[in-house]
Amino acid sequence: MISSPFAVLAFLFALAAVGFWSERTRIGATLTGTVVVILLAILSANINLIPHSSQAYDFVFSYLVPVIIPLFLVKANLIQIAREATRLSGAFLIASLATVLGVLLAIEIVDLSGMVSLPITDTDARAGIAGLFTSTYIGGSVNYAALGEITGLREDASFFSAATAVDNVYSALYLSILALLPGLRWLTTHFKMNVDDDHSAGALFDDTEAAPISAASMGSALAFALGIVAVSDLVVAHFDWGMYRYAIITLITVAIATVAPSWVAKLRGSFELGVVLSMVFFASIAAGADVVAVITIAPKLIIFTAVLLCVHALVLLALGRLLGLTLPELIIASNAAVLGATTAPALAAAKGWSHLVTPGVLVGVLGYALGTVVGTAVYQWLL
Repeated sequence: MISSPFAVLAFLFALAAVGFWSERTRIGATLTGTVVVILLAILSANINLIPHSSQAYDFVFSYLVPVIIPLFLVKANLIQIAREATRLSGAFLIASLATVLGVLLAIEIVDLSGMVSLPITDTDARAGIAGLFTSTYIGGSVNYAALGEITGLREDASFFSAATAVDNVYSALYLSILALLPGLRWLTTHFKMNVDDDHSAGALFDDTEAAPISAASMGSALAFALGIVAVSDLVVAHFDWGMYRYAIITLITVAIATVAPSWVAKLRGSFELGVVLSMVFFASIAAGADVVAVITIAPKLIIFTAVLLCVHALVLLALGRLLGLTLPELIIASNAAVLGATTAPALAAAKGWSHLVTPGVLVGVLGYALGTVVGTAVYQWLL
């Protein structure tokens, strides 16, 4: 078994590389690199190639995850999002509302008692699970990690890994369903497929983005992200706001991105660095998965997530049709909420909806900004 923390960390990065490479293949493109990395990490841990617990995983959670948030949010310019992705932003807000309603209905239908082996009440666990899935189906994996810390559910490695596995399998399945929706005649006859006056198109970045990624730009992006985390931790320590660490990191980054967009635009490569570290994060979570525990815990989560996503889709389609949004807009908004900023523009491009590629990235980034905040709000409200 690989046991050295550095060797385990090297293995995690190697899995991330395999995940990126796999997307060039037909199977990998279907599953997505994220799911490939998670499956390989689970397999590696359960055949004792790597351990279920390691200092390397602790390092990823303690030091890499907080840095990923600013890297993803560098371009979360709220003014630009409002100007360039108005229609899709509206669709995304509906998708976020649909996620919250889906979570609230799912926790009422599915009995989640006894799922978490931590010294907390079932009420606390129930609220934590609701916040966890709210965050990931509005934002993404980084928001999921943040709520794992905030709720304390990450301390139960078996549960957290099981929840991650269920989440990602459903994400892959849901992406496939979204890709199939435009081919359903019933939907295409009841929804508009395009909009005459489309204000959702626009340039995502200014001319500075055309410049190549360099060592200087990536170094600056890392320095910026680390600085945001350092300042946020000072605020957290001063006011004793430990529970709101990730929300503060998010708010500070979004404020800077909105006030100084021309300056943060120079931090080229930030998003790419965030994606790489996210893959390592996926592998770290999945490596903690005990298959026996997953089999024991997962059935309830499978039902819970199925209810959540069904309600999400039905509410989104119903409200979207009522408000005159097009089917492509609703599909990309749902994709951005459930799967994040990386797959939304990819699906838009694959379907030939070029006018939604840029807004797809924008609303995905908006999801990163909102996921932790809304997830925390749901968690606190249910407590």
